[in-house]
Amino acid sequence: MSMLSQKTFCLYTYGCQMNEHDSERIAGMLESYGAVQVSSVEQAEIAIFVTCCIREAADVRLMGQVASIKNIPLPQGSELSKRIVCIGGCIGQRDAEKLPEALPHVDVVFGTQNIEHLVSLIEAAIIQGGHQVEVLDSSTSFSTELPSKRVHPWSAWLPITVGCNNFCTYCIVPYVRGRERSRTLEDVVEEARGLVADGVKEITLLGQNVNSYGRDLYGEPRFADVLRGVAETGVERLRFATSHPKDLTREVIELYGSLGNLMPSLHLPVQSGSDAILKAMNRRYTAEHYLGLIEEVRKVNPDISLSTDIIVGFPGETEEDFQATYDLVERVGYSQVFTFIYSRREGTPAASMQDDTPHEVIQRRFDSLVDLVQENAFAQNQRFVGRTVDVLVEGASKRDERVLAGHSPHNITVHAPLPEGVRIDDIVGTVVPVRIDEAKAWYLSGAMLRD
Repeated sequence: MSMLSQKTFCLYTYGCQMNEHDSERIAGMLESYGAVQVSSVEQAEIAIFVTCCIREAADVRLMGQVASIKNIPLPQGSELSKRIVCIGGCIGQRDAEKLPEALPHVDVVFGTQNIEHLVSLIEAAIIQGGHQVEVLDSSTSFSTELPSKRVHPWSAWLPITVGCNNFCTYCIVPYVRGRERSRTLEDVVEEARGLVADGVKEITLLGQNVNSYGRDLYGEPRFADVLRGVAETGVERLRFATSHPKDLTREVIELYGSLGNLMPSLHLPVQSGSDAILKAMNRRYTAEHYLGLIEEVRKVNPDISLSTDIIVGFPGETEEDFQATYDLVERVGYSQVFTFIYSRREGTPAASMQDDTPHEVIQRRFDSLVDLVQENAFAQNQRFVGRTVDVLVEGASKRDERVLAGHSPHNITVHAPLPEGVRIDDIVGTVVPVRIDEAKAWYLSGAMLRD
């Protein structure tokens, strides 16, 4: 019998979809050893933090949350002498030996490359005590080889690559996730077939740059082949994240017009509309090239919803640079924009770039961009009023248990009151038609239609 049998654990996950997928693998692995997942640290004998270090706020939040559990007693009946606290993910990879110094009650530190070793590290912490720290620079395996416990049985993350070769000057990912490695096309499609057979209705392909998939294996990107192969499994909904503009090909774009299960939404991070800032970021495309991609995508699928990421206040950004970004956002008309104020990350080239722009100037720019984003999102969503959309129901609204919440094919949140006699448990994980009666900036609402 495993030492972890009947031990309780809770998971805290920060950051990107790749971290969410890693947490599902960790949960699946621990449960395969007999551990039991619980929802709160008060119930847990083992607390695991899967971390992100893209922005400084993530570091601050982690430190505060880990420190806050120090004096919470173990659940009644536990045979352990103390709660085992584990920190993994990108902060674990980056900080390694520093974490036990900053947080002495942390027992285990693991990185992005050795998730499969977590069980042995926890067991060593229980038996030997002390700090168990293991961070590897690279790995020959994929976390996809581990058991998985999906958060939703109808939806699945499917990583096709790990790591990143882009080295954007502001980004820590290549240093904490390693160099890009692709899974074989056969392995990806086989896993997709298994997910569909298991009842999964929506698959999201994952990679730091899905568009460059296969360059390391086949000498050239083959992401279009992945999309076609996974689409042929019959999955109802197919999505992917994240897409880099420099590698988005015409072949991939054309699939938005030919694959019926490739959902009509594209997340294409632009980061800035200024060529000078894009060059300083090492993004390796121009605003003109990016806008050309948007034009091609909309020719293939005029109804597609577009989303992006934008950094405001990158070192050296002038008023003219910001205006170029503002103008690009206004021209594209995104359905959603994830806006961030630049956060300096130690170890990246941008961290040494000097900038004397006052914070209040950067905040003003950020606020004006957010206002524009909201206006655009509201305007984009008006096209759905009066239309009936197919909604994958994810549960009840957090505000009202008699209102369903889910996502449309365009990846927009949809709310609708449950019809008389229909329980949320009856329809969760299914696709239902909803007539859209009202459109706000961040969600649609309407009436669920009966068959």
